[in-house]
Amino acid sequence: MTAYDTLIADAKAFYGQLNANNTRDWWQDNRATYDENLKPTALALLDELTAPLSKLADAPIKSKLFRPHRDVRFSKDKTPYNTHLHMMWQIDSDAPQNPVFFFGIGMDYVTAGAGMMGFDKPVLTNWRKMVDLDTKRITGIVETVEGHGFAFRDPALKRVPSPFDQDHPAGRLLRMKGVVASAELGGGGPLPQRLMSAFEGLMPLNHLLISIAEA
Repeated sequence: MTAYDTLIADAKAFYGQLNANNTRDWWQDNRATYDENLKPTALALLDELTAPLSKLADAPIKSKLFRPHRDVRFSKDKTPYNTHLHMMWQIDSDAPQNPVFFFGIGMDYVTAGAGMMGFDKPVLTNWRKMVDLDTKRITGIVETVEGHGFAFRDPALKRVPSPFDQDHPAGRLLRMKGVVASAELGGGGPLPQRLMSAFEGLMPLNHLLISIAEA
């Protein structure tokens, strides 16, 4: 048995307790679970998948483990710690903006996904232009990703932006200001293999996003 075999269960248990005791005192009393178990295992997972993801994407990969502390400066919710374990691998291509693969464990979810959370302005312009000019190809890629069981986040806009027709055949895509697809991580076997299987199904989306960012 490896540390990966219990990472999901260990994280769910830890964050369930943190959710009920989200204070600095509780964190200090229990942070050894994070510092000695969850964090080292997450970092090892990030490292283990970097090389195969670089091969899959045909580009360097930068990995990141998100910090446990919340940024509460502009939030009404002042609880100090995140109640989830989130990590990502970003494709490091020459594009001005690059997509990511991500993995998250929360109290009630275990999610794998990919995409760009929010388009920079030039990439948003390119996205809309390409969706309009190459509707069939791009909707085909989206449908392929959905066929692998991934769901796209709802569009940010309620209406199709001008100058595009409100009944545009790719209206849903035109209303997006970022593109992210994700799914509950299923299957059995070692965690790294399960994640790589998910990311292989998401690679067509990230390839599309790189090409649009480079356009």
